[in-house]
Amino acid sequence: MPAPDVAALLTELERSDPEVADDARVAVEWLTGGEPLETITQLDVCEFLWYTLPLKVTGEHGDLALALGRLLRLGGMERYAELCTSPVTARILRTYARGGEDAGTAAYQRALNATGVLPPDVPELHWSSIMGPEELGAHLACSAALELAVVSGELVPAASDWKSQAEALTRRWLTAPRTELGGDNWVNRVHGERLNRWVLGRGAARRDLAQPFEVRLHAPIPVPDGPQFPALRWLLELAALPAGVPLTKQHNIARAVVVEAAERFGWEMAGTRSEGGVAALRALRRIAERELGAVSRAGRALVLTPAGRRLLDDPAALWQAAAPALLTPATGEREMEMSVREVGLMLLVERDDLPCGPLTERVTEVVVGEGWRTTTPADVAAPLVELRHRLEALHLCAPRDDRPSPEEAVPVTLTPAGQAAALTALRRQALRPRKYVTLN
Repeated sequence: MPAPDVAALLTELERSDPEVADDARVAVEWLTGGEPLETITQLDVCEFLWYTLPLKVTGEHGDLALALGRLLRLGGMERYAELCTSPVTARILRTYARGGEDAGTAAYQRALNATGVLPPDVPELHWSSIMGPEELGAHLACSAALELAVVSGELVPAASDWKSQAEALTRRWLTAPRTELGGDNWVNRVHGERLNRWVLGRGAARRDLAQPFEVRLHAPIPVPDGPQFPALRWLLELAALPAGVPLTKQHNIARAVVVEAAERFGWEMAGTRSEGGVAALRALRRIAERELGAVSRAGRALVLTPAGRRLLDDPAALWQAAAPALLTPATGEREMEMSVREVGLMLLVERDDLPCGPLTERVTEVVVGEGWRTTTPADVAAPLVELRHRLEALHLCAPRDDRPSPEEAVPVTLTPAGQAAALTALRRQALRPRKYVTLN
């Protein structure tokens, strides 16, 4: 059956109802962007009706939707025409008109999720809110595959297991070699695009620093041989005991455990012998409890969670979860401070190429070049201290002969495992979903 021709359909509408034809012309131009009508998908139609139409198109939105439905029905696209005249569309348009943009977009998102054609996040790929061409192509291709599965009855959105089925189908579609991609798969294409955008970054100094990492981060970083993160495993094993990790009344780690940790792992300890006096232990607890969810507080003890048990039983999973913690935002850290840690980690990986002068000055130079306002060496010091504490907590840097104060931002020497963890963290950072950033 030949594809419907928009011009011919509009001509037919003009003969029967010129006013409807005018509305249909406006709507279909917004919907297709000048592309052939056969290229549209259910996702395209839903996004137009439930988001673009009420927010970006002037005119009577209900009439425009009905006119588009008339045109699509003439073209034999009954399923899409029904969306234009459906009670769901009418309700969403009323929500925008009465409740405003926030209420309308919330209703749009709920309705879109219920269609079953919105590709879900999967372990291999979490979708960005800002998509490049490759990711947009992958998203549209996955949506078309999900739509076909819904139409064929393979996927039933109302069924109890439809979410797991949708995830499985999306994973297959993203990871299978595609003829149209020359044998490559969509995950590799999206990862390559994100990595390239991360390397380009903001500012010449940042690009020059990141450029060598594009090749190094292209493939997953091999996990080092042997057990890693001895202090983290010690903490999890202690939390797995019946008594857990004992805490004080103030819910700090008990002093006897603090002393044991400092002596066992060679951490500097303040005179108070409290958890707050051992910066590496404080960072370790934050990673284990807040970021990995491996331990949780139960009364006056830290106990192992089911997630912690899985990590403790699987060294590879522990590595993949803990290594990226080098670049996990701490409580209250802003995007600028995360940029400082990222730049600092790149400089530590390329230690031999560091110019003369303090690390903080070099990081400041790069971060200011990215466009962050009012960034000074003092602003840079705290995130670098946080990075050092995390490296020490995870035993990823060589012991120092001198003892820097907890507030001192100093360069460290990464161990081989530290190099691998740094690259793993940087790769995770480079491949993360892209979001809007405010430079402040």
